[in-house]
Amino acid sequence: MALYSSALIQSTSCYHKNLPTTLFKPSCLPRMATNRGSFRKQIKCSLSLEFEQEDASGVSTSGFLEGEEFSHVTKFTFSDFKISDRVSIGLGGRGDEAVFEATIVNSDSPLNNTKVVLRRLTTSQAQRRGKRAMQVLKKLARRKLMYHSYSMQVHGYVCPQTMDDEGSFTLVHGYHGSFSLRHWLRQADWLPTLEATLALDEESVRRVGDDTVGGPAVSRQLRVIRILMRDLLIGVNYLHSHGLAHTELRLENVHISPVDRHIKVGILGNAADFFKDDTDRQQMMIAFDMRCLGFIMVKMILRELMDPLIFTKFKAFLNKGNDPSCLREFLLRTFNMNSSHGNVGLQMLDRNWGAGWHLLSLLVATRPLNRIRCLEALRHPFLCGPRWRVNPSMDIIRWSLGSTAVRITEEYIYGYQQRVRLAHFLELMEMLNPYSKPKNWLGLLPGRWRLAYCTGRHVGLTTRQPPSRVLIGDAHLTITQPSKTKQPLSFTSDVNFRVLVGKDWPHDKIGIHGKLEANSTFRLTSGKRHYIIKDEENENLPPAFATNAQESAIKKLSGNKWRKALQQREPPSSLPVVKLVSSDIDVALVLNEPLSKDIEAAQSVVNEVRMQIPPEMFDLSKIVCGTYIDSRMMVLRSVNGSALLFTRVCSIEC
Repeated sequence: MALYSSALIQSTSCYHKNLPTTLFKPSCLPRMATNRGSFRKQIKCSLSLEFEQEDASGVSTSGFLEGEEFSHVTKFTFSDFKISDRVSIGLGGRGDEAVFEATIVNSDSPLNNTKVVLRRLTTSQAQRRGKRAMQVLKKLARRKLMYHSYSMQVHGYVCPQTMDDEGSFTLVHGYHGSFSLRHWLRQADWLPTLEATLALDEESVRRVGDDTVGGPAVSRQLRVIRILMRDLLIGVNYLHSHGLAHTELRLENVHISPVDRHIKVGILGNAADFFKDDTDRQQMMIAFDMRCLGFIMVKMILRELMDPLIFTKFKAFLNKGNDPSCLREFLLRTFNMNSSHGNVGLQMLDRNWGAGWHLLSLLVATRPLNRIRCLEALRHPFLCGPRWRVNPSMDIIRWSLGSTAVRITEEYIYGYQQRVRLAHFLELMEMLNPYSKPKNWLGLLPGRWRLAYCTGRHVGLTTRQPPSRVLIGDAHLTITQPSKTKQPLSFTSDVNFRVLVGKDWPHDKIGIHGKLEANSTFRLTSGKRHYIIKDEENENLPPAFATNAQESAIKKLSGNKWRKALQQREPPSSLPVVKLVSSDIDVALVLNEPLSKDIEAAQSVVNEVRMQIPPEMFDLSKIVCGTYIDSRMMVLRSVNGSALLFTRVCSIEC
């Protein structure tokens, strides 16, 4: 008996170490004796030794359960279970829990032959979690169907039978598969395995508004993400509607039941109450859960964030106060990519005109009051399949236009058709500008902006033989707000480039680094931009007065769909803009050796840089007005009418 006792104590301590970060595969877990009677004796013998240690520390379950009403749950004894000799990897608990799999063998119980999990709680804090899980069950008992579908079922607890068991408390809850969602996603074949577990067919995909099964990897993964996220949102909304916040939504606490194919959101041991009267607490608790759902969604979509180091950078970006609408720009640089090509997760978020990025930015919004609610998220276009017609808000329309414009700048060579499309989208964005007053621009302008596109001329290296071959890198516009009010804003334009030296420049792009910088100050005033519409009086005007992009945008906005969105009968003849009045300009050039010592070579480099970059980035005084701005994009117009599209750049160092 002593030999068996010591063996079980060692195995039990192994389960105590079965943390979410260090889990054991089933083959690595110690095998226990399969004889039912001897196994129960081993449990009693080994647990009694641990109970003596706990009694010495003052932990007692009899006092814990005394005076409590648990009529809504079942009171079990150890004789009601046939305990398995293994534990699934997805059931790993905390350091103060010991986890066992078991089957109920009591013929008088309605749960007979049901597989369950015994979670033995060894500290007072863990026992409070178990008690809380049973209290939550009592509160949610009014809608048992929803509870059984979206929460891990708590069946009851194992009561102490002898004085040796004094101080123990074992929670009995449902068994919903051997893997948590975290372990599903870590499998090499997670997609086909999850599809088989969810038993995807035409009937099941209709739940998310889809009409097909199979297809390319992006479509298959997006379909699975929609099913899982909608289940999660329905389950969490069920808790919120009953005045509860989960507070522990993590991949480790989410399980997929192969029986009813629903997501289970944990045992609710740390669920927090909030009351409708206390609106501040209610908003904060709901916002916390929504942020956790955002983390779950982005990990399911972007597998790179399963790496703790990259996820730490992701959280640091948000904790620094950066706007989540800039996450795409940040993650592309984090993954060392110029576009979403080749990354399935980024392509999923880019689908439907960037709807995934929009939903993600609302889930992890910096201000808790700005985070989306469960019901609103369920109606978001990203989680609705093609069969469901969604009426997008004006905010989503603006987001879609900007995302499409950025995608075109990344994916296409700038031929005539692409240039016309980009100009068309920029015109639409300007007509839907949400901020037209200078006071709004003062709050959004400060920051670092990357030049994504210019509708002016484009000159490169492919069709010319310049005296100095220069490869342009990123061009940024940094806007700084003055410390004192009523002082002008400081604009700094910096263009990074490389001078390609030698005959092997088509293959060797290292070159000599350089930087061109221009500084100026600007004041903001109100202004208007007029659109010249052809009529009987000005139909003979030259075509320079009305571009194809303007005509196309006005024609688009005249349609029935856009009229409903704009809530006006005719497109406007003029739009309010923000005029930018500049002062003196300072230009500086930094060029590494050996070209820094050659004045003629430096002059040649400057001329080549000026030829390739938009003239507005060198001569800032040519920027005359701002026509569109939001938290992630900005459109500025120059004196010759060309538009410059900028995207906001945020980083952990900000």
